[in-house]
Amino acid sequence: MTRTRLALFGGTSAFYLVIVAAVLLSTWLVTLDWKIMLFRPYQQWPGIHGFLDYYVVLGQRGPTAVMVAAWLGWRSWRQHTLRPLLCLGAALLLLNVSVGSVKLGLGRLGPHYATQIGSAELFAGGDIFPSGHTANAVVTWGILAYLATTPRARRYLSALSAVVALGVGLTTVYLGTHWLSDVLLGWAAGLLVLLALPWCEPVIAVAEAWILGIRDRLRERLRDGRQLVPSLPVATGGPRPGFFPPRPSAPEEPVREPVGVGGRRAPATRG
Repeated sequence: MTRTRLALFGGTSAFYLVIVAAVLLSTWLVTLDWKIMLFRPYQQWPGIHGFLDYYVVLGQRGPTAVMVAAWLGWRSWRQHTLRPLLCLGAALLLLNVSVGSVKLGLGRLGPHYATQIGSAELFAGGDIFPSGHTANAVVTWGILAYLATTPRARRYLSALSAVVALGVGLTTVYLGTHWLSDVLLGWAAGLLVLLALPWCEPVIAVAEAWILGIRDRLRERLRDGRQLVPSLPVATGGPRPGFFPPRPSAPEEPVREPVGVGGRRAPATRG
């Protein structure tokens, strides 16, 4: 963790707490949430509704995780390391735990289920605060920038992931599925997960060594299992050992004695 990353982590944490406090105290931020909700952006600009219905999928957990995991899996195969996939798994685990616990703890209802105008709609059994779509967009696409191998690629991927996450968050506000404060907290929650990933690197390294050790032991067992019959020296022209037992020989036919003319048996000679 560099000083810059620590400073960003501290500043983002402070912003996170300010948003939570502003919603808990029903400040001007909650009033702004209601103004945007009553404005109903999806009715003001209906022409872009169809496109944004597809665009918001970039923040859904399942599709984005599959796409990014496929890319990172290819990188793991090319680079002969499990670190990219393990980093993605650690980031998604941190995201689920941190965002999910706050969602369930605050229990905020979304705009479509709000019951009282001007209320923060907290502790009502909802799971909307912070925005999981927004936080997932930040983490899933931001992990590509985190794992970039060159500074130039890191800059480009950081800008791209920021644009995608910004668009997904605003799209949920447009569609009326999230309050603006949900999106603000989702951006902060996702960024905190990315900033905390360097603390997980030692655990990721241990997990990679453990998994690769299991793989090597399985390979050794398979290699030993293929050696069914030991190789034995064979004399020139002699039979070679095979994997299958020899076939049993056919039973010997009885010895037939010659028969003389007229059907009489030939006299047996005495020696």
